[in-house]
Amino acid sequence: MSRTMMMLTMLIGYIGFGAMVGSLIHILLILAVVAIIFRLLSGGKTRV
Repeated sequence: MSRTMMMLTMLIGYIGFGAMVGSLIHILLILAVVAIIFRLLSGGKTRV
């Protein structure tokens, strides 16, 4: 589900409703990617 949300926000960011809204969505997308990477790194301790 989060993957679809990311793709939707990416599409909305590229299509955009103006420079301000587009940049805001891209900032949110970057924050989401950073959060996913952080969760993978912090949860990766249980993996081999």
